[in-house]
Amino acid sequence: MAHAADAAAFEPPHRLVRELGGTHGVPAGDWLGRVPAAVREALDAHGLDAERVVEPGGGSSVVVLARRRADGAQAALKLAPPFAAPGLERAALAHWDGWGAVRLLDPEAAGPGLVLERLRPDVSLRSLPEAKALLEAAGTVRRLWVAPPEGHGFEPVAERTARQAGAMAAYRSDEVAGPLVEAVLEAREELVAGAGEKLLLHGCFRQGKVLAGERAPWLAVGPEPVVGERAYDLALLARDRVEDLVAADTGASAARRRLRRLADSLDLDQERLRGWTRFRAVESATRALGAGRVREAELLLEFAAWL
Repeated sequence: MAHAADAAAFEPPHRLVRELGGTHGVPAGDWLGRVPAAVREALDAHGLDAERVVEPGGGSSVVVLARRRADGAQAALKLAPPFAAPGLERAALAHWDGWGAVRLLDPEAAGPGLVLERLRPDVSLRSLPEAKALLEAAGTVRRLWVAPPEGHGFEPVAERTARQAGAMAAYRSDEVAGPLVEAVLEAREELVAGAGEKLLLHGCFRQGKVLAGERAPWLAVGPEPVVGERAYDLALLARDRVEDLVAADTGASAARRRLRRLADSLDLDQERLRGWTRFRAVESATRALGAGRVREAELLLEFAAWL
């Protein structure tokens, strides 16, 4: 067991360095350099002893498996950079209080980082066959769709996507992405104008964000909470395993069938799910282009063109 004073044990995983460095540049680099000391301080603040850093981990935070010094109970410590808005994640998890999502063990704690119940970081819904994974995902995400708390500070879908649309506009003249960018920007205006639901959403829901647990078979982690309609929240799930879809001869028809199944299973308007799925796929593609991840962008654009 690594004691909190052993800062050398807490170097950020390579995946985190790659993802944050490529997306946020210098601000992320400054934060990454402080990770070993920040983990040590957070462990001490919460009275935890570390077991190990989760590898390969996520692309936006450091997770350390730990135990409480007082009673030896298992826990997980999550540290994320300020620009990832960890305070909003804390607020969403506190509001769900373990219903469909990982539970905060110290919801009132003022120390750095989030102290969470221990899940199985190596077992996500991606370990299941696709049909079973989608079924379990639908059962999990529906639990998260609740009214937000009074006086909440969660961003509305309209505001988040308006900011994204502004960045996407730079790709209107792109030879490959341009037509799709133009189409989804126009569709977004209609989607926002016609939205009626104002529910608390996970914001980044996909198979890899649902982990196996002890208290419940599957629990969501890593929300980027937002308030809006349910169809927005399914857009990343609808394109999960996109590399497999694109590689298959029947990928286009399989993608459309998946969209129909998700809409039917959760009683959603299929056209609104289609619209948000296309918007979020093209938005992710333009960010990938900006970071030089051309192959990823190509996969996402091909998927969006199928819908």
